[in-house]
Amino acid sequence: MSPERTVREGQLRVLAPAKVNLVLRVLDRRSDGYHNLWSLMQTVGLEDELLLTVRPGSAGVTLHCDDPTLPTDSRNLAVRAADLVLERTGRALGLTIRITKRIPVSAGLGGGSSDAAGTIFGLNRLLGLGWSLDDMARVGEQLGSDVPFFFHGPSALVGGRGEVVTPLSLSGRRWLVLVHPGFPIQTKWAYDRLAASRRTVPPLSAALTRLGEQRNVAWDEVIPLMENDFEPALLPVHGELGAIKTELLEAGAEAALLSGSGATVFGVFRQEGEALRARDLVQRSKGRRTFAVLS
Repeated sequence: MSPERTVREGQLRVLAPAKVNLVLRVLDRRSDGYHNLWSLMQTVGLEDELLLTVRPGSAGVTLHCDDPTLPTDSRNLAVRAADLVLERTGRALGLTIRITKRIPVSAGLGGGSSDAAGTIFGLNRLLGLGWSLDDMARVGEQLGSDVPFFFHGPSALVGGRGEVVTPLSLSGRRWLVLVHPGFPIQTKWAYDRLAASRRTVPPLSAALTRLGEQRNVAWDEVIPLMENDFEPALLPVHGELGAIKTELLEAGAEAALLSGSGATVFGVFRQEGEALRARDLVQRSKGRRTFAVLS
């Protein structure tokens, strides 16, 4: 999460990155209805652009977005983030948020959560609140499980329902090819499918437990451990996801995996040229959106 620049007084542009889950284990259900998670998350070079403009002498949050499918009222996490910040600080002012949407919606890439984090980050800067990263993350956890991560990326282990974030260093950068199949997957539906498809929750493996004790890891260590608990539940229902995964592996990916609860599948490549060639191959199917990005 980073401000690109102050455009003028009272206005700030913030770049809000997408994320992928290199590991996603969905563990036991909590008493609050959420699940405990164990995830290794990584930001990638695909970003929404937020332009925040404070309107002194007015009130209310107004959102504009170039993606007409995205709600612009209180259903949008960026609006809810802004309302929450203004409520907590007791500020009576107007705010306009303009989002240039590049991250696909309902794609397992955390776009809405990143936009919310970017809004909190930007308002902290614009209003001179002086909040620390932890302060902002605590506000963000009220909005969604993925939001706190974006204050501690680019790489982190995430636990609890998403509020326990432990930054780590991931060395040996890789290129990722992100492939969105052209249809969304709603998170609640994905969790319902997961619950219906498994009788027990496998414990965390010894290898992941050891990984969780480290604060410096390499891509070469992580790649053999990549897994996502949603894959066995969702791939049989959406055959296109399995087809994309196969295509990425056949195109030379070191590994390929569903991100989050879907619908994006990503492949990991050592070199930019390999990633670009793979992107060109898999994007030939109608309806797909593909990106080759640096992790």
